[in-house]
Amino acid sequence: MSGTFTQIYIQIVFAVKNRNALIHQDWENDLFKYITGIVQNKRQKMLAINGTGNHIHFLIGMKPTCCLSDLVREIKKSSNTFISDKKFTRFSFQWQEGFGAFSYSHSNLNNVIQYINNQKEHHRKKSFKDEYLDFLDKFEIDYNDEYLFEWLEDNT
Repeated sequence: MSGTFTQIYIQIVFAVKNRNALIHQDWENDLFKYITGIVQNKRQKMLAINGTGNHIHFLIGMKPTCCLSDLVREIKKSSNTFISDKKFTRFSFQWQEGFGAFSYSHSNLNNVIQYINNQKEHHRKKSFKDEYLDFLDKFEIDYNDEYLFEWLEDNT
């Protein structure tokens, strides 16, 4: 697209199905590198990626030709296979359906990158459920509780 100039930054958030803490610190960096490779192969720019045992966050610089839903679907599908093939967990691994996507201006990038890089520390004080609901409220996204992730009482 000659003559097209954009600056699109999106933070994507999604969880392990049922928020099971299946992402182990021993292999999370391999997972993050793998997902980064998918993003780069799709000609998008990975700016930050991190998470906890039950969910991940990543920030990308996105080209206007990218279909975000297709990108996330490919990341989830391929990373499920990667985790299974590498036998990283003895449990059945699957990502939760759906995802959150939140846009940022260039002036906010350093704060978002720092936020993503500090996920483990952040979640010592706040559950993923509370964090996700805060995102929806902060970005003024209307939602119906019925269509949010299936929150489990013991695994928020």
